[in-house]
Amino acid sequence: MLPTTTFDSTKRPLRELLQEIAAGQIQLPDFQRGWIWDDAHLTSLLASISSSYPIGALMLLETGNPDVKFKPRLVESVSPKNAMGNPDQLILDGQQRLTSLYQALSAGKVVETRDDRGNAVNKWYYVEMAKALNNDREESIVSVPESRVVMGFGKQVLLDLSTPEKEYQQGYFPLSKIFDCAEWRSAYSQYWDYDKPKQKTWDAFEREVIKRFEQYLVPVILLKKDTPKEAVCLVFEKVNTGGVPLNVFELLTATFAADDFNLREDWSDRSKSLGKHKILRDLQNTDFLQAVSLLTTRDRRDAAIEAGTKVDDAPGISCKRKDILKLTLGDYNKWANAVVLGFEGAAKFLFSQRIFAGRDLPYRTQLVPLAAIYAALTKELRTDTTKTRTTRWYWSGVFGELYGSAVESRFAKDLPQMLKWFEGGPVHQSVNCPFCRPATNRRYT
Repeated sequence: MLPTTTFDSTKRPLRELLQEIAAGQIQLPDFQRGWIWDDAHLTSLLASISSSYPIGALMLLETGNPDVKFKPRLVESVSPKNAMGNPDQLILDGQQRLTSLYQALSAGKVVETRDDRGNAVNKWYYVEMAKALNNDREESIVSVPESRVVMGFGKQVLLDLSTPEKEYQQGYFPLSKIFDCAEWRSAYSQYWDYDKPKQKTWDAFEREVIKRFEQYLVPVILLKKDTPKEAVCLVFEKVNTGGVPLNVFELLTATFAADDFNLREDWSDRSKSLGKHKILRDLQNTDFLQAVSLLTTRDRRDAAIEAGTKVDDAPGISCKRKDILKLTLGDYNKWANAVVLGFEGAAKFLFSQRIFAGRDLPYRTQLVPLAAIYAALTKELRTDTTKTRTTRWYWSGVFGELYGSAVESRFAKDLPQMLKWFEGGPVHQSVNCPFCRPATNRRYT
């Protein structure tokens, strides 16, 4: 039996997509930060649609999966008064195109965009009818300031579209009317007193330009609601090339936001506190989440074993992406404070080893298991022997070059092995490694 696919591929009318955005049926996940294409990109995008050229596929995610619970937000310029609260679909890829097209074609407001220097500007978009009918589509799409008056040097007026009559007289059609042009068309005909040549121009423009927008189909890939969260994360990492880089922290931020918890603000406060230690100033939010995941999965494993699950069948300790994505807000709240103390303990330990700044760390990745180990230490285990054994483990890892690759699997072994060693169990595996021992051949105990 063939495996069931987790996505559908189809084509949908652009007009329909923009209507669903206006109604709030299609929204953005909250971690998608506002980022709009600049004026040149938007002008080119509109020209492509007017010529029925492809603009790339969109990717949407069905809502309703309890394991992929993201807080939604409306696309920029959508009125909350007219939008539903809970969307049917979220935009995974295509935010910039859909946001820009909604603002230019459907919002009925001036478009917030950027010029070629990155400065914020407000623009209206028009089609110069004569140029469009001469198949000069790139040149026919023009943007004008919010005043609708284009000024040259010496305050010379280059183009004035500040009234509908001036639009009719100069033959510039406002793209904000593209899906509802009946009133503009009627006023245009009246302005020209139903002149036959002007009527023919309009008929040709409607057929060659307006109908292309009305009938334009966009390829859409729809991820079904049963798509696993780790697959959604992988999709974001592969398709997101603009805006905020999306990683497990961004996805977990959106998940926690559904429970009214702002993970980004919480991490900002914690990172400022941790930044008091020079060696932790470059600590990443994903490092912090890995330490939380190690401690959480250790809890789950211990609970399963206590409940009678065989050791070999119990869930493993892990800080891989899929396990971080399974963290609940309760998990985070349980361990976050302890992990802060763990990283502070790691910083003090490294200071005692004469490692003072991030650039001095042989392997920055070793910070994660070191912090998790300190976070898990009970008062009874905070002894001089523990510090001595931690020192031996740390430098064995450094000189054995054990933290350069495949680090997540090693982290999962470090935490339980070190804690057992502290409690009188066998020596940690890396310390027993013959390649990591000094040349004295002294036996470690």
